[in-house]
Amino acid sequence: MHTFKAFLLFACVLSSFQVGCSMSQKRESDGPVVVSTWKFGLKANEAAWQVLSSGGRALDAVETGVRVTEADPNNGSVGIGGTPDEDGNVTLDACIMDETGDCGSVAFLQNILHPVSVARKVMEETRHIMLVGKGAEEFAYEHGFDKTNLLTPRAEERWKRWLEKNGRGQLPAINIENHDTIGMIALDEKGNLSGACTTSGAGFKIPGRVGDSPIIGAGLYVDNEVGGACATGWGEAVIRICGSHLVVEYMRQGHAPRKACRLAVERLIARNPDYREIQIGFLALNKKGEFGAYCLRSGFQYAAYTTEHGNRVIDSKTKL
Repeated sequence: MHTFKAFLLFACVLSSFQVGCSMSQKRESDGPVVVSTWKFGLKANEAAWQVLSSGGRALDAVETGVRVTEADPNNGSVGIGGTPDEDGNVTLDACIMDETGDCGSVAFLQNILHPVSVARKVMEETRHIMLVGKGAEEFAYEHGFDKTNLLTPRAEERWKRWLEKNGRGQLPAINIENHDTIGMIALDEKGNLSGACTTSGAGFKIPGRVGDSPIIGAGLYVDNEVGGACATGWGEAVIRICGSHLVVEYMRQGHAPRKACRLAVERLIARNPDYREIQIGFLALNKKGEFGAYCLRSGFQYAAYTTEHGNRVIDSKTKL
């Protein structure tokens, strides 16, 4: 008799657990979702949404979306028109990651308009994850990418003014004016996640410097069982804590996206004594379609597009 009662109790517990697991996977959004960093993410979201709303794959959506920002010469932190390094050269970094965990990346890439698409070629056409410098550039040419002068007159004038005033070795403040990235995470109608991140890096950086943006686990991470996250701001601080991966792991523990981002910011503060001199923002989207962000200092905004609310800009919660 006692054995039978124990069996019934175990069956009830197991049934409750299964129901709870099923409920935990319920989609909060009635359709696809795309989120991206900063106000300029609105235009990127519009392009990504065209893919998602027609039943397209999240991977295609994030590539399509961030390419809009890469091609905008008026954006001084991504792609053509990006702020050059201290030698006056525009060097680009990007990565992309799909629902299977496959990923590709390029860093210190010159003369190529769309580094995110080169990163996808690395992912799909090679057994590698990251190509850098001249090797990445030659790989791009071999795969049909055109050579493009990325230094616009506006960016060149900006560099000359900085050089006259500061000289080599003097980085500007890492704040809302020098945020240097667009990161994007998308959830498609099939419930699959993908992400992309692309940047021209910190303005007037030492030649050869690479930040967090093209590093899988730092500037971007996607786990299709849990969610995805991306980072913006001072990349060195993000690299020290493998920031985007950390956010995803906090979500795996059951934390909502915004709280996961907050916990990552708190970890970053503990690991970076200069945290008051920099800006960092994390943005996350989970498997249920929930999203949120958290930043170190005020000023970080992100763009979110859902079926229910359309495309809008949201102010991130902030630590300081």
